[in-house]
Amino acid sequence: MTQPATPTRPAEPQRAAAPKNVRAVRLDVRTLSLLGVLAALAVIGGITQPDSFLDTDNVQLILTQASVIGVVTVGMTFVMISGGIDLSVGAIVALASCWATTVATQEYGFLGILFTAIVVGVACGLVNGVLIAYGSLVPFIATLAMLASGRGLALQITDGKTQVVTVDSVLELGERDSYILGIPPLVLVFAAVTVIGWLALNRTTFGRRSVAVGGNAEAARLAGIDVRRQRLYLYLLSGLCCGIAAFLLIVLAGSGQNTNGNLYELDAIAAAIIGGTLLTGGRGTIVGSVLGVLIFTTITNIFALNNLQSDVQQIAKGAIIVAAVLVQRRTANTHS
Repeated sequence: MTQPATPTRPAEPQRAAAPKNVRAVRLDVRTLSLLGVLAALAVIGGITQPDSFLDTDNVQLILTQASVIGVVTVGMTFVMISGGIDLSVGAIVALASCWATTVATQEYGFLGILFTAIVVGVACGLVNGVLIAYGSLVPFIATLAMLASGRGLALQITDGKTQVVTVDSVLELGERDSYILGIPPLVLVFAAVTVIGWLALNRTTFGRRSVAVGGNAEAARLAGIDVRRQRLYLYLLSGLCCGIAAFLLIVLAGSGQNTNGNLYELDAIAAAIIGGTLLTGGRGTIVGSVLGVLIFTTITNIFALNNLQSDVQQIAKGAIIVAAVLVQRRTANTHS
């Protein structure tokens, strides 16, 4: 009676392994495609402006400019993987940077500015998370409301004026003397956030739960995952990333303005999408999102070096987004 059951056992691991292999192939092709686009942009920049683009200072500039939006994109990637969206990231960055650069805050020095920026970001993420997870508001509506409120509060705090940073220890982080082995501190922070984000997504229960919630929230709930609490954590994470990005922007600009973070939400969403993150949730990679940020930042740099108009730059970005999505769909169809 036990003999008929034995032949079926070896077949089970084979069926389970196939989807993993397919996902690995898709990931590799997608990553290689993005690296190919980035390499092509580097060639274009080297041909059009060989003296300027390939200069060490310019490479450092590209990486530094990518750091701020890159940190925001890491948080956005987690939110999108869970099936959500956050339209308020730019406004949160603006609010955090303005609040952290008031005269009262600057009296507490470096730690006061850093602490305020992070607390404001996390607080905004908490409001978003509570409204969405426990208030049952649609993410689009809740974060849109935060976008309007955050921008309005930032304008009220600054009265429309630029708040100049006078704390030397903050300003020194943006100077060349603070570079470590030729790498700006802002880039090191971005790298650290990227590594932590990758580990959290791929090596922890938190990451697996985020993917599960985005893939099928009801199935995740039946599997024992507290979907509402997980969504709250994800928006807290997004707010934390915005707070860190706000501090980096303060270092980079040396000031706080209510216009900071303008269109960051669109850049972060676009970078995550071309990096392979689905708007519907359930799939995404930190590496892909970071490559998307680097692609957009490199495009901006090339256009600036060649004195090309910003409208052409936006058209190029749109074309790259469409091309990236088409490549992803073709890849998915090929391996489906």
